[in-house]
Amino acid sequence: MPTIAIVGAGPQLGLAIARTFGSHGHSVALVSRNRAKLDGLVAKLAADGITAAAFPADVLDRDALTAALRDASTHFGGIDVLEYSPVGGFDSTILTLPSATAPADVQHEMDFQLYGAIAATQAVLPAMRHASAGTLLFTTGAGSIDPVPQVGNVNAAAAALRNWAVNLHKELADSGIQAAHVGIDVSIGMSVVPGFPTAQPEEISPVYWELHTTHRDKGERVFSR
Repeated sequence: MPTIAIVGAGPQLGLAIARTFGSHGHSVALVSRNRAKLDGLVAKLAADGITAAAFPADVLDRDALTAALRDASTHFGGIDVLEYSPVGGFDSTILTLPSATAPADVQHEMDFQLYGAIAATQAVLPAMRHASAGTLLFTTGAGSIDPVPQVGNVNAAAAALRNWAVNLHKELADSGIQAAHVGIDVSIGMSVVPGFPTAQPEEISPVYWELHTTHRDKGERVFSR
């Protein structure tokens, strides 16, 4: 049975992606720092008849993240799909305007977004290369493409992740391994900015399945209204 590892698994988009892949016969490895929340997601997936397991790790701890993904691979007999979409909380993410951004404001976001994605990829890519098959998907907000001043530091790191993911897609062309960036240009679930479009996570998750199956030649998809 193929397996998807979802890093940054959350109760909205992460769960929807898990259900989409699970409904197509994938087992699901869930990776994030909160064990209790992961266990709750595993229970929800089990109720849907989807095989899932939790592997707690903080993406800022790259050794722990690598170990979690290796444990997941051992548990399920391999990882066929990696989806990376950690979401920062207001307790850890300070938003800055471009002119007010200090190097440290970007450094935290680079650790969280780009460096975590690189570490996760390094944990699973060698086995994918050996199999000449696999999928690597990386999620950011659409500010990685069209930045918004109010989140200047977050957008800068997201743009770095987008650049790296699209470049990885180019590098892996014709290898049997798909890499792609997903930009989300909506609020998920409910609007946090008046007038900004929203979408339910179940509307977004098919994009990931399409990149894994029918759109493997695409290095990027943007979900928007």
